[in-house]
Amino acid sequence: MAREGSLRVERAKPIGRVGRPVPVARLRELNILLALGALVLFFTWRNPTFLSASNLNIILRDMPRYTLLGVGETLVIVTGGIDLSVGSMVALTNMVAAYLMVTWDVHWLAAILVILALSCLVGLWHGLFVTKLGVPAFIITLGTLMWARGLSSLMTKGFIIALTDTPYLALGQGDLLGIPMPFIVLLGVAGVCGAILHLTVLGRHMYAVGGNLQAARAAGINVDGVRIFAYAACSVIAGITGVVVAARLGQGNPNVGGAYELWAIAATVIGGTSLFGGEGTVLGALLGGAIMAVVVNGMILIDVSAYYQDIVLGLILVTAVTVDILRRRREPQL
Repeated sequence: MAREGSLRVERAKPIGRVGRPVPVARLRELNILLALGALVLFFTWRNPTFLSASNLNIILRDMPRYTLLGVGETLVIVTGGIDLSVGSMVALTNMVAAYLMVTWDVHWLAAILVILALSCLVGLWHGLFVTKLGVPAFIITLGTLMWARGLSSLMTKGFIIALTDTPYLALGQGDLLGIPMPFIVLLGVAGVCGAILHLTVLGRHMYAVGGNLQAARAAGINVDGVRIFAYAACSVIAGITGVVVAARLGQGNPNVGGAYELWAIAATVIGGTSLFGGEGTVLGALLGGAIMAVVVNGMILIDVSAYYQDIVLGLILVTAVTVDILRRRREPQL
């Protein structure tokens, strides 16, 4: 009987939904790609300058701000968690980077390493609270959202720090073979995360934990280690985003990153990642971020008020979540 009970637990829900996600994910990403193409055609019809080289450069340069965070958020959400602190972490890390380089005259490469280490520590902090103390991810990351935002303003009493280090500014303002550097950074981060999530044992374990935590634990997976890794990776990516944002703006600004966490989650969900965990791809996050970038840029070109922009993006997010819920209800329960 014990053996049968164990078998029922394992069958209750496929670990990480392995076996079905590949064709299903490809179908969803194809639908997202078609939606992206339709948006591009619509905005080009309304304003032909949408597909001009200069406007495409603007889209590729601005898109990484929240798409990078979307990639990191995907790692956490796939494991069944959430991180609300990424926007405030962008504010904190862009300020710390500027402070180190300007006030302490730290070399920009060393400053970036400090940012990555600091971000990793914050992510480990989140993971340990969630796994070892049982604190809900919503609460611990909401706390970081508040203290990181406050600390970023406290550092200079709300004033910005201007940056003049040309090699560093190239990370946000430069180009490589005509491609904006922020977009190249995005592709690099997405490539690494995609390889981890889709090509490694760790990635399969992340899907397993998000798909059915108890079954994953019963299968001998180090559930706590997997979840801690996801939070640490998400925070490190937030730190990278902060570095890119500071270089893009040419300053450390404590006011950046407002609502970035919502944009990141929106990009992730629009890209097909389920808020229930166990499903999602890095490519989906990239496509979701691209849709948001196209919508924002396109609405500006056709003179849509900024107030309506937030409404449209909110409706897109709600629609994506609703579609995910309805789809899951139609799936057969194994």
